[in-house]
Amino acid sequence: MPHDNLLSLGLGDRDRLNKELGGGIPRGSIVLMEGDYGAGKSAISQRFAYGLVQEGASVTMMSTELTVRGFIDQMHSLEYDMVKPLLQEELLFLHADFDSGGAFSDGDGERKELLKRLMEAEAMWNSDVVFLDTFDAIFRNDPTFEALVRKNEERQAALEIISFFREIISQGKVVVLTVDPSAVDDDAIGPFRSIADVFLQLEMIEVGNDIRRQINVKRFAGMGEQVGDTIGFSVRSGTGIVIESRSVA
Repeated sequence: MPHDNLLSLGLGDRDRLNKELGGGIPRGSIVLMEGDYGAGKSAISQRFAYGLVQEGASVTMMSTELTVRGFIDQMHSLEYDMVKPLLQEELLFLHADFDSGGAFSDGDGERKELLKRLMEAEAMWNSDVVFLDTFDAIFRNDPTFEALVRKNEERQAALEIISFFREIISQGKVVVLTVDPSAVDDDAIGPFRSIADVFLQLEMIEVGNDIRRQINVKRFAGMGEQVGDTIGFSVRSGTGIVIESRSVA
């Protein structure tokens, strides 16, 4: 039975992810997805985005790593075809280009206040769900934030961003942040961990010669049904995300 306050992640006929997460993501929530490089953050984000769009939600995906071409190719390899949603504007894809004087610097290549510019980019916040993948790269490339971090005022910087996110989610929207915890100071990420309504930690575990991936569900506010504490998954070319196992601690 669909839950009105949940945005379904869909694809019930392809994988069990939506069911394992209790039927979807609560509207008006901040989702923090943490994991080291290679843990599957982008793949899970892409799976979320594809399922959400299939279920009729509008999505903005901002990537600090992929160009549109790279995004389409990666989605295609997972059998999540995003061309139609992109053309029909159900999905807005933005590439945050920090290095080559791209979207986030002005003419002479000077880095602008990234977070401020993000907040002012109204079009990207019009969607039901906004993904910032990877959020820590935006952090690290923002001179204002860097200056605060140098003065050990990470928390202050984080709180300003959080108040902006709160305003967005008060409209029933969802903000999904993916973070590589090894790339950011704990003080900078702590405030986001404590305010996230949904907190997922992705990890890779070596079992013998096997590498297993899992989602550890640390927090899930307003949950429909009980969520598994640990959801094992794999990322398969031509198939997408496959749920392997689940265990409740």
